[in-house]
Amino acid sequence: MSPVATQMSDTETFLSTARRVITTEAEALGLLSAHLGASFGEAVRLILDAPGRVIVSGMGKSGHVGRKIAATLASTGTPAHFVHPAEASHGDLGMVAKGDVALVLSNSGETPELADIIAHTRRFGIPLIGVASRDGSTLVRQSDVAILLPNAPEACGSGIVPTTSTTMTLALGDALAVALMEHRQFTPEHFRQFHPGGKLGARLSKVADLMHRGTALPLVSETSPMPDVLLAISQKGFGVAGVTDAGGALSGIITDGDLRRHMAGLLDLTAAEVMTRNPRTIGPSALAETAVALMNEKKITCLFVVDPAESRAAVGILHIHDCLRAGVV
Repeated sequence: MSPVATQMSDTETFLSTARRVITTEAEALGLLSAHLGASFGEAVRLILDAPGRVIVSGMGKSGHVGRKIAATLASTGTPAHFVHPAEASHGDLGMVAKGDVALVLSNSGETPELADIIAHTRRFGIPLIGVASRDGSTLVRQSDVAILLPNAPEACGSGIVPTTSTTMTLALGDALAVALMEHRQFTPEHFRQFHPGGKLGARLSKVADLMHRGTALPLVSETSPMPDVLLAISQKGFGVAGVTDAGGALSGIITDGDLRRHMAGLLDLTAAEVMTRNPRTIGPSALAETAVALMNEKKITCLFVVDPAESRAAVGILHIHDCLRAGVV
């Protein structure tokens, strides 16, 4: 067989393995969904009622999954952290206190390293949620709420390597986090508080975080003569000017298009005679991503920021370039 033919044959073998693994795990997730019952709701309620944190623990691959579950809980409004069971036996049990809830993961339910943390929860009356696949196992018997994973084959074929079981546990952790998040009405604005950096933080930035304020605003009154308006547009650098009425509310906007439409005798006019009334605006608490969508929809490059609580006074201006620099696209 030629090297090219051999490579193609290997590729087909690899793809066949990949599809088998993904199909096996997908079928197991279907089983998990159908298998969930009242114990899931009891676990959610136990966490909601706890004044403390969710302490997630697990050994080996369950521990790696547990770290991710703890991180997901913490970032979606449920305070949580991971405690390694071996470290717990050497002092970290002090991190598990009354008021907390323990979420302990073990596929077999008989992981010996979990014995001390399980005993600690029983001794001090700390609610224990156990996740395992074996009914009657130590973890299941000791738990206040036990969530059983369905009997599904590991995707490795030999039944040895944790694959399907860890996928189900990870999905179960996501289900818990989302159920808690939705019950608490956790909004994107709340989410940003825990994700200020990176692309996600940029997407969840508020208009108030990016807008220009104070003396940077290109504002003129309705009675301003157009020479003064042109000077304001030139000095502020946004290519527009906002027009305010006698009460200080934003009543209009003057753009390049308005200037072109009034070229004849422009310098003899006032701002009120040139402006476009009732311009598109946005509130300071809106997401910057929403502002970008509005600017794209209306094919404009600037939005004045108006606070309804301030009698529609302009409190800022947002340029599309501000959003692009912040990574909001």
